Amino acid sequence: MVQQRVKVGKSPVFVTKAGLARAHIQEMILSGQVREGQQFTAREVSEALAVSETPVREAISGLVAEGWLKFNAHHSVVVASISVDQIDEINELRGVLSFLAVKRGGHAYSEQVIAALESSIADAAEAVADEDPQRYAEINRQFHLLICDTPHTQWTHHLLSSLSSQTSVLRKGFAAVPTRMKASLDDHRAIVTAIRAGDIDLAGDLLVQHEHDASKALIGALSQGGPDSQDAPVITAQRPLATTSARSSRAGNKPRN
Repeated sequence: MVQQRVKVGKSPVFVTKAGLARAHIQEMILSGQVREGQQFTAREVSEALAVSETPVREAISGLVAEGWLKFNAHHSVVVASISVDQIDEINELRGVLSFLAVKRGGHAYSEQVIAALESSIADAAEAVADEDPQRYAEINRQFHLLICDTPHTQWTHHLLSSLSSQTSVLRKGFAAVPTRMKASLDDHRAIVTAIRAGDIDLAGDLLVQHEHDASKALIGALSQGGPDSQDAPVITAQRPLATTSARSSRAGNKPRN
């Protein structure tokens, strides 16, 4: 397997040509260079990177499987769009998985893990102060994965990690709704406060509500044309937001505020 030396930060690392093509395509999508519904070919990427089409096709196949791209009938690929139903479903699933994680693994949170969550909140506060949605999105992703990463919730962690890779639109969520960062940070603080106090039920309820609110904010901004509407994804099949199943399964036990 051919590898290429790439400098990441201060240290050079080796990545495969397929990995290089994958990173290039992801950056094209996240930067808005190609938008949802726009098509491109493996040849265009191979010419941009001066590599053969074989590793590019390998990268494209992986990104199709993860939901970043989809094939069309003309032997090219298009950036995948997303519907309101899909945004709502993804966030609802995230809430259910997070709820399950704290219920199954909350008692196993060590002081080290709780300290890491609190450190994440400090980093997130800096991103909010700097009005940096891209940085906040990555911190947010790591925060939720950390909550699910316990000895008793490895499948939950795996599923949440996979779900986070299913669509590029959620990576743009805070860019589309920058005002959501402050509310999200407040939610994180409340969740960690509950975890530190040993109130696992409250932490689970807050996580479900957190994902519900995130879904509602993103759908509202993208449907109405938010600050990043020029790079916003295609939004189709709008419908009223569904009540999250995790909260319904609690027999009407509403999240405590």
